[in-house]
This record gives sequence, structure tokens and C-alpha cells, in this order.
Amino acid sequence: MSTERPIPVGKMVFRKTNAHAGRSLSVTPANSTNRHLYYARTLLGPSVPSVSFETEDRETGLLCLAGEAEVTLPGQSFQLKQYDALYVSRDMSIKLQSSSSADVAEFSAPVRTEFPVQFIPYSSVRADSSLSFKTGTPGQQRHVNIVIGKNVQAGRLLLGFTLSDPGNWTSWPPHEHAVMLEEMYVYINMPRPSFGIQLVYTDTEYPELVTVVRDGDAVLMPAGYHPNVSVPNHRIGFMWAMAAHRENEDRQFGVVNVQPDFNQGSSGLEASRK
Repeated sequence: MSTERPIPVGKMVFRKTNAHAGRSLSVTPANSTNRHLYYARTLLGPSVPSVSFETEDRETGLLCLAGEAEVTLPGQSFQLKQYDALYVSRDMSIKLQSSSSADVAEFSAPVRTEFPVQFIPYSSVRADSSLSFKTGTPGQQRHVNIVIGKNVQAGRLLLGFTLSDPGNWTSWPPHEHAVMLEEMYVYINMPRPSFGIQLVYTDTEYPELVTVVRDGDAVLMPAGYHPNVSVPNHRIGFMWAMAAHRENEDRQFGVVNVQPDFNQGSSGLEASRK
């Protein structure tokens, strides 16, 4: 049994965050176990063709999940298609609009430093084998995509998405990185009847959190190991967002502690460190 302090399971699970038109701010440090991360979802269509908001003191990562969206910032604009991303500086105004429909995820965290706006087309991610790669052995195979990582100047944010092979585990072997980073998952590309099982635990004998997850749900990882698994013949997919506790210094992807019982010398994330 782990001797670590159990994680607080309250305010870690958020359901159906993609259920409402317009922009919905679902997760903040005020309503969750997060210390830094905010998460919002914007669904644009005929009923709500545009939204506007401020980044305030937070750097912000936008990831287009479906459709096409135009992002307008002071003096510049960008067109986002599926899996394109945009890093937006703190203290900026953002307008999102679509002439058809769009599904845009938004993650943010407060920072002291203002970094430049950076557009990340998904084609550039796919072309870099340290940002987009298949990893794992049979039973735990998945495709990892790092859209805001070492390719982007930022203070706290890391952002990407993972798609498993059907019926496979991901985030395996179980690992944690709570000293440096907090993390959250938002589940995507899981049409009904698909679902998965998410664990978050420091106690390896009696996991603190074991929950069913479906498309649009979110689970937070303030600490602990956090593997998940999809049901047979279906895949589990999720966006992952991390925020460094120490700005700049802790912003490192792939630096993890693997659960000792399952440590075979590889975390499955080695490609990201190249």
C-alpha cells in the first residue's frame, strides 16, 4: 500500500462539458482541485456563430476539435481546422467565429511573462516524430500528439491529445508527475456506446478514483498515477492539458515517475524527449 497522502477526490470529475452551445467555462481553480488550469469549451453554429472573451492574466491554448473557426486577435487573425492549435498571450482579446460550425477547446493558466502568439498547424505536428508518435505494446498502444510542447514558447501550458487502439490501455505504464505538473483529461472522439474507465490514485491497493468516462467528460489529476482503458472494440481518446507548478522551470513533457510495480525501464514517452 502506498504511504503517500491520498488525493482529494472531490471536484475532480466534470460531466458533459461539450453539451452547450456557445462558450462554457467548466473548470477553474475555484471549482476544482486545479491550482493553475482553466478549461472552457466553445461550440459554434447557427444559434451561436461567435463568442468573445479576454485572456486576462492567463496564457491560453486553443485546439480545434471539429469544423473550422476563425480566431481574431488585435491586429491579426487565424483559421483553425481540425487539430490546429493557437497559443495566445496573456492580456489579449479573443473572438471566435465560424460560418458553419466549430468545436474549440480552451485551456489556460496564469503566467507572469508575455510570450508571442503562435499558430500550430496540425500538419507541422504530424511531420515531427517527437511531437506525433505511436507508442506502447499490444494491449496498450496509442497515438500521442503534442500540439503545445517544446515547439511553443510558453510559461506553464502543455497541451495535446491521445487516441488509443480499440480496447487498449493508455497512460501505461502508470506514471505520475505531481511535483512538477498538474494535469487534466477531456475525453473526445468517443461516440456512444463508447466509454472508458479512468483511474487516479496514490494508494496502489485501494485507488482513490475509479470512474466511467464518456465523450465530453473531464477528469483532473492533481496527483497520483492515472492510467485508463477503453472497452473492447472501441477506443478511448482524450485531450490532455498540463500546467507547470513553477513557471518555465517545470514545463517539461515526458519527465515522469513510473509506478514501481510496472516499471520496465520505459515510460512510452521517450520519443518526446528527442
